[in-house]
Amino acid sequence: MKINLRDQIPALQNKYYFNYGGQGPLPNTSLEAIFETWATIQELGPFTNDIWPFIYKEILTTKQIISKKLGVNSKNIALTENISSGMVLPFWGIKVKEGEELLISDCEHPGIVAASREFCRRNKLKLKILSIQKIKNLNDETIISEISKNLNSKTKILIISHILWNFGYQIPLKKISIELKDNRENSYLIIDGAQTFGHINIEEEVIYSDLYSITSHKWACGPEGLGAIYVSDRFIEETDPTIIGWKSLKKEQGIYEPADNLFHEDARKFEVATSCIPLLAGLRNSLNLLDQDTTEKDKSKTIRKLSQKLWYELNQINNIDLVLEKKYLNGIVSFNIENIEDKNKFVQKLGEKKIWIRVLEDPKWFRACVHQLTTEDEIDLLSEEIKNILGE
Repeated sequence: MKINLRDQIPALQNKYYFNYGGQGPLPNTSLEAIFETWATIQELGPFTNDIWPFIYKEILTTKQIISKKLGVNSKNIALTENISSGMVLPFWGIKVKEGEELLISDCEHPGIVAASREFCRRNKLKLKILSIQKIKNLNDETIISEISKNLNSKTKILIISHILWNFGYQIPLKKISIELKDNRENSYLIIDGAQTFGHINIEEEVIYSDLYSITSHKWACGPEGLGAIYVSDRFIEETDPTIIGWKSLKKEQGIYEPADNLFHEDARKFEVATSCIPLLAGLRNSLNLLDQDTTEKDKSKTIRKLSQKLWYELNQINNIDLVLEKKYLNGIVSFNIENIEDKNKFVQKLGEKKIWIRVLEDPKWFRACVHQLTTEDEIDLLSEEIKNILGE
């Protein structure tokens, strides 16, 4: 049944919101679901025999829903807190040799880049940067070509985002996976899915990665502090957890005795310890609301239609330089205004009109995100206010 989801989201009642790629607004009923779960836990007793079946059901139900969205088996799903913990902690368990190489694109989040640098420093690996930012008119062929140029017999790990958070360009995972494995069979493809989950259909693509990290709090409009990873069977078998807790273990009994393998033989080996169970209910509710609001097929059409509208309207404004050609658009539209030196001040001026976009730090661009919740009137308003500020 069609619902009016916008009416359930307080953050959309008093502003015009284009920052879904940073953090999505939380529906009231998702917040209520979190509160209700807290209340249930306290009613059952936070540490009683009655609580464990409830908690296990919450975890299993959430993993099943996430695994369906990702098109993978739920045994390959581990719950995390965010993209950084989901990506960084597991990939640090990859067994490497001195002199091997980690290839990372120059369109990655600073936290992932910093972690990669430290991983290479500690393990005496070479960090290679895949240059994408300066490529004009990005397309799959140029991306594959650049990756191919940077691969060699020492390439052990490739880290890249499925949708580049600054460009909004969607990377062809299957093609990249083939290129990487053809170069070196025992290499690993690590994917940052921060800009995909709840945004585009990734059901048939995640499987091409060795590790794929997602988060609840962006396009899925769930709570912050919750994420998940897909890890391939090979990744589970060949790597060890870097941070170990009771959730990683097959059993807590006999832990003082020698054992060949203490850890779960599925993705749970990468989970650590106590986490916030009520957040799971919030994410499930948000995903359900988004699915009720529109089908996956219609969502894709809606987002593409809205992003094209925004692209066309911005393209009519003098001095605006759109980062990508319109045919590549999903929900992220990035642009630059060359004669605006203080970009943060420009964003603040829009904010005074209750319109919120953001400034990207690297490169220094503007980014506006359109969602299935975005309206055409909001796009018109954004375009008009940009014109007003520029004096057109």
